[in-house]
Amino acid sequence: MSDIYKDAGVDVHAGYKAVDLMKKHIAKTNRPEVIGGVGAFAGLFDLSNFSYEEPVLVSGTDGVGTKLKLAFALDKHDTVGIDLVAMCVNDIIAQGADPLFFLDYIACGKNEPEKIEQIVSGISNGCVQSNAALIGGETAEMPGMYGDGEYDLAGFVVGIVDKKRIITGDTIQQGDKIIGIQSSGVHSNGFSLVRKIVSDNNLAYTDYVEELGMTLGEALLTPTRIYTKAIQQMKLDLTIKGISHITGGGFYENIPRALPDHLGVRFTEGSWEIPPVFTYLQKQANMSAEDMYGVFNMGIGMAVIVEAHEAEMAIQLLEDIGERAFIIGEVTEEVGVTFAND
Repeated sequence: MSDIYKDAGVDVHAGYKAVDLMKKHIAKTNRPEVIGGVGAFAGLFDLSNFSYEEPVLVSGTDGVGTKLKLAFALDKHDTVGIDLVAMCVNDIIAQGADPLFFLDYIACGKNEPEKIEQIVSGISNGCVQSNAALIGGETAEMPGMYGDGEYDLAGFVVGIVDKKRIITGDTIQQGDKIIGIQSSGVHSNGFSLVRKIVSDNNLAYTDYVEELGMTLGEALLTPTRIYTKAIQQMKLDLTIKGISHITGGGFYENIPRALPDHLGVRFTEGSWEIPPVFTYLQKQANMSAEDMYGVFNMGIGMAVIVEAHEAEMAIQLLEDIGERAFIIGEVTEEVGVTFAND
């Protein structure tokens, strides 16, 4: 084949190599419902053996955002794929769906097969954690669109739920309890602010931070926690009335999305452990607690609303599967999100 396309900045042979390198990672995510293999024009997933009364497909799409800038700076690319899957999957499980399959889109200025493999290994890891099959994707080499060594990621997930089991929040009442499931850190939101804090304070991602027990970059690149198994276990043993995935906008924006319009929530300050990365960032930026809760997850990746009498059971079953969880507040008649000391 002529090198005329390569001279324009697109190396099709690098694309072929990248596909070959990622095949073993894709294979780890396989499910019996997947039809065909890598390389077809579309991914196929067989729904004929599912036994839902009224099956509803639930979809979500998202990216990783400017957290990718840290991956570029540290030349570490094997975890942002987990973030990509997590940001999509955690949204659909908040509606009660079980993930089925995932597709990814990787856009880069130059296709470096070994780097693409690292990214896809993370996506594969996230899919395994989610029990979602990676059935397709696209790697687009677009010279001139991205700087040297830069890329962008987008993902798309489809899940399924029986119509009567969709989690809508409609049955939430005053007095219901909020179960907070611990996050793994900053997850994948607020990184434009994080990068500004790092820049304004002349910090380096390679700095070892005593209170974090690792470098700043390691703490910030910790991948987003995926809550598929936790939510599936809760659905088996109790009634989930509402779920909020704490992403961009923190508590003030995301909690109300799970509630009826006439209700609010009151969180109990000190009812959960705030990871040190947040106190470190708050100190560096001299931010108020209100601002922190309006941007970051503050150590709670998922807030799950259950009836008061099931709260302790929820904590126990989550701890039994290795999650850290806390009763962090309750639903109130006062609309909005408030914090109290008791």
